[in-house]
Amino acid sequence: MVGVRGWWPVGLMVSGLAVVNIASNRVAPDALYVPLAVLSAAALVWFAVRVDGRTWAELGMGRAQVGRGLRWGVVLVGTVVALYLVGLAVPATRDLFRDDRVAGWSFGQAAYAAFVRVPLGTVLLEEVAFRAVLPAVLMARTRTWVAVAVPAGLFGLWHVLPALGLETVNPVALDTVGQLPGWITVVAAVVSTSAVGVWFWFLRQRSGSVLAPMALHWATNGLGYLFAWFVWTH
Repeated sequence: MVGVRGWWPVGLMVSGLAVVNIASNRVAPDALYVPLAVLSAAALVWFAVRVDGRTWAELGMGRAQVGRGLRWGVVLVGTVVALYLVGLAVPATRDLFRDDRVAGWSFGQAAYAAFVRVPLGTVLLEEVAFRAVLPAVLMARTRTWVAVAVPAGLFGLWHVLPALGLETVNPVALDTVGQLPGWITVVAAVVSTSAVGVWFWFLRQRSGSVLAPMALHWATNGLGYLFAWFVWTH
């Protein structure tokens, strides 16, 4: 393991992520969502390897880790597909897929969201940042639980802006969280996504590869668009 360079690289990375979060959610046009995420992920990896001295293996991106990560990914994606199919078949849970953002979409729009926007615009940056780079740079500096808890907490905070107005995109959410004060919705989103961050880190550690949480993240979000499109059109 290459020696660390103090704490300034961590501060710079976190500050950069905060800027990207605000830009992608409030400033940059939608057309730049994917390019901004891809460039940000590449910059984080470059900085972690070339400036902070982390290895590809520390990031969960080593060649030897790819095969195991892919195998885990196949199992995780298959599990999500099975659960979604059950949810689609049960009338009581079918309406959970009625995301208003998908209403009126063509199949092409749903496919773009599932196979381009989500994996490249959402999953790539979030997994690189919160399951690869930040845990690696923190693991080199502090205790394991800190290196797990801090990225998980930041992952939760990453979802504050998207959580604002959450009840407007799903009728089920409107009937539940829509009746609560907005701050409760935001706090719930931060807490739940922080917990997900810990779970995704566990998958990253057990599989040895960042591909495992990437696969689960994509299946949960990306396939959700396809299932939502199916519910709205059938």
